[in-house]
Amino acid sequence: MSYTIEGETGPWEIVVGLEVHAQVISEAKLFSGAATGFGAAPNTQVSFVDAGFPGMLPVINRECVAQAVRTGLGLNAQINLWSRFDRKNYFYADLPNGYQISQFAHPIIGTGVVEITLGDGSTKEIGVTRLHLEQDAGKSLHDQHPTKSFIDLNRAGVALMEIVSEPDMRSPEEAGAYLTKLRQILRYLGTCDGNMDEGSMRADVNVSVRKSGEGFRTRCEVKNVNSIRFVMQAVEAEARRQIEVWETGGEVTQETRLFDTARGTTRSMRSKEDAHDYRYFPDPDLPPLVLDAAWVEGLRAALPELPDARRARYVAMGLTPYDAHVLTLEKETAAFFDVVARGRDAKIAANWVTGDFFAALNRLKRDITDPPVTAENLGALLDLLADNTLSGKLAKEVFEIMIETGKSPGAIVEEKGLKQVTDTGAIEAVIDGVLAANADKVAEYRSGKDKLFGFFVGQTMRAMQGKGNPALVNELLKKKLG
Repeated sequence: MSYTIEGETGPWEIVVGLEVHAQVISEAKLFSGAATGFGAAPNTQVSFVDAGFPGMLPVINRECVAQAVRTGLGLNAQINLWSRFDRKNYFYADLPNGYQISQFAHPIIGTGVVEITLGDGSTKEIGVTRLHLEQDAGKSLHDQHPTKSFIDLNRAGVALMEIVSEPDMRSPEEAGAYLTKLRQILRYLGTCDGNMDEGSMRADVNVSVRKSGEGFRTRCEVKNVNSIRFVMQAVEAEARRQIEVWETGGEVTQETRLFDTARGTTRSMRSKEDAHDYRYFPDPDLPPLVLDAAWVEGLRAALPELPDARRARYVAMGLTPYDAHVLTLEKETAAFFDVVARGRDAKIAANWVTGDFFAALNRLKRDITDPPVTAENLGALLDLLADNTLSGKLAKEVFEIMIETGKSPGAIVEEKGLKQVTDTGAIEAVIDGVLAANADKVAEYRSGKDKLFGFFVGQTMRAMQGKGNPALVNELLKKKLG
């Protein structure tokens, strides 16, 4: 069932498109050799090119181009072997040149597609219109002084990929799912770290509303939203605002707005500029960007396994679609699971990773990049389960000791004497003792009280301190009880 918002005049449909600005992972900026590391002291990573000094000429960074092409390939998009840089002219204090070098008429990447998965398990394809490369602007700081604004140019000139979607999303959930999937793909590719809290990925959210069967109405753009949750909230808030405007006889005007995260509302920022307002023209300092088809194919051949392919592989290994989805959300989690599952039962490996291991991460407030137990050691623990050295209960005990000590499961089993008993003679001797001590219960069981069988299993396992092989204990008890 499609998502609608109920207004005074009936249901309204939401139309959403996202323009995502993703900071390229590279050692240097798009047109200069200045560093790009996050968190450096203000204005310490600025070249003469970034600062707009006269006579300084931009030189394209080959790695930034490669990162854009990798991203295009990951989005199943058209790679344009010929593209061009344009100047987008506007004045702002943190834009030293008075223009931004961007791509307008001829972007490096054309149309592509992102498949999203929704909460009910359904999938939907969201079109990508284009991806273009551009310089980021610097940062204006308005809260450092009562009467002055401070400018930090560290970010000026850093390479950005602007990824523009088609207006194919119809709900806050779809917008959130698209941004989540896009971020996941970029992280798998290693082209953007997706750290929205650091500003390396942010979204401009285009929203309009309409009645069923109508064409598009006027849209508004909510600028620079820096979390997936806020994107979803901004979609809902802006849609409700527009519905109220239309239903009270007003007209929505095209404009740029900001999302107030504290109030959960949008507010007007400025009227929306059209392309002609920016006076775009080809950058005279940069020749057209011409890519070699063989070079592009080389990048394609070297791409890592992407989330959709990995998820399909996990399902083919016997995992449920849900487990496959959870394990592929983060590239590091998938890599961890691959080591644990290598040569082992994939379903058991998935149960341990998403169960006990994830619980330990949450409890210890640790990250998959700093695990309390290595993937190799967790795999070794599963081997001890598989060859009956450990029972399920003992394996969990050993796992907890692994977390505390960092030792391998084999070493812990030897030290603590936790090896599971599989000697039938030893198990039979314990069973004989249990049955002799509970002769009345044996009589009751044999007279038809089958439920007492669990009692005998429990007594035997307790007597063996949990080290008895459960399957053997069950088998031998049945034989002896008759």
